[in-house]
Amino acid sequence: MLVVNARVKIPLREFAFSFVRSSGPGGQNVNKLNTKAVLRWPVTASASLPTAVKERFVEKYHRRITGDGELVMTSQRFRDQGRNVADCLEKLRAMLTEVAVAPKPRKATKPSRRAKQRRLKEKREKSEKKQRRRKRPTIED
Repeated sequence: MLVVNARVKIPLREFAFSFVRSSGPGGQNVNKLNTKAVLRWPVTASASLPTAVKERFVEKYHRRITGDGELVMTSQRFRDQGRNVADCLEKLRAMLTEVAVAPKPRKATKPSRRAKQRRLKEKREKSEKKQRRRKRPTIED
């Protein structure tokens, strides 16, 4: 069971893992063993994910989700399958944690009268400063 928080818990049976050859360090071992973990998870079909969380997840990570609604994630950080599987699950937990809590809606505010006056005063002063820098035309007869 992948536990994200008290509300979001996903059973491991929803995930499909496959293993392929990893690149990077490992000597001859790299050519013999399939240590890279590939996690596939049908996000859109998942019943264990609340609808609001699912919508936020799909919206934020739409580039990682296939046309069939499946999230594909890989890990090849370690030299053994078990730790790469754990790394994939940890990455997914971090992604779900980001979208698990709904963002706080922004309250529209207006600048105060004093702030407006200060802004206009600063604009006026800056304009006057630039006008003083200008070359004045000389009168030539």
